[in-house]
Amino acid sequence: MSQPLACQRDRFSLPDDFHYLNCAYMGPLPRVAERAGIEGLRAKRFPQAIVPDDFFRPADELRARFARLIGAADPDRVATVPAVSYAVSTITRNTATGPGRNIVIVHEQFPANVYPWRRLVGEKGGELRVVRPPRDGTRGARWSERILDHIDASTDAVAMGTVHWTDGTRFDVAAIRERTRDVGAAFILDGTQSVGAAPIDVGTLDPDALVVAGYKWLLGPYSLSLAYFGERYLDGIPLEEPWHSRRGSENFAGLVEYVDDYQPGAIRFDVGQRSNFALIPALSASLDLVLEWGPERVAAYCTALMDGAFARLRALGLSVEDRAWRSPHLFGLGLPGGASLDRLKAALQRHRVGVSFRGSSVRVSPYAYNTASDVEALVSACEEALGG
Repeated sequence: MSQPLACQRDRFSLPDDFHYLNCAYMGPLPRVAERAGIEGLRAKRFPQAIVPDDFFRPADELRARFARLIGAADPDRVATVPAVSYAVSTITRNTATGPGRNIVIVHEQFPANVYPWRRLVGEKGGELRVVRPPRDGTRGARWSERILDHIDASTDAVAMGTVHWTDGTRFDVAAIRERTRDVGAAFILDGTQSVGAAPIDVGTLDPDALVVAGYKWLLGPYSLSLAYFGERYLDGIPLEEPWHSRRGSENFAGLVEYVDDYQPGAIRFDVGQRSNFALIPALSASLDLVLEWGPERVAAYCTALMDGAFARLRALGLSVEDRAWRSPHLFGLGLPGGASLDRLKAALQRHRVGVSFRGSSVRVSPYAYNTASDVEALVSACEEALGG
């Protein structure tokens, strides 16, 4: 059994007087990633020193790191993309649907995994089924059941998050994946709000695609994301045709000998100018840390960190999802009736606590750099705003 993870705050440059419980908004860049990004940026001071291998090897090493993190056997199934919307747009371009068919998504899921599906249905026809949560207080327990009920023989794809981005509600993705397999529908997961902080194994789950923005729980820079593609999409048409996506493009002298064959696997889906000499080293350095810590240990750390706080928060009238359906690293606090959100925001600001407000939730998202004092500051701010 692995040793419990110790606090990793010294790996970051977070201010000592601020309680950053907001990784779901944006993960802070670790010191080692900052150094790697600056070093990569400086490489362009003297472009002659940048050789053809620098356009390929760092990106391939990044794929290998991400593949290890998600349990993918083949790194070539990983594409480097600028954003979740880019990858999902690639997927919708290669998903057939039409009149009498349907696409299933989840109520209030992140827009990057909504707008491409709306466009697809608008252009090709069919129904976009939006599955709302139950309103009887069983949001976590029964939401997955409702999703399963909306999947039928006419479903072409189910696109959703591994957890809900506004409050961390966990979904039964294994059961939903099994249902999509039964009806022959594609299963597309946005793992942005869990991969890195919670374990996932694509070898076991076998999604048709898993897309993850790099700037949150992977602790990377903005504008670089990663996407795993299953067998269903590997022969698909990419959004663009960059030179490096073609077989043999490592030979710069032969680039004018145009070829139709793509590089293997999902590399065809890489964004143009993917060989970013600053962003790729930075994300690679962050992934090395995430792999060193292990998502299982990160989840256990966050669970232990918050363990004593929920009873105190509930005593103030705040609602919190049951543990079975609550992500350890991301959860929502629902205000009691009549409570002032503005008063809570002001109290959090006075106590120097960083959280987010998404939908009807106060979204709290700790990570391995947080300490007991951060949690105490959160509870104290809630007591000030709601107590008495």
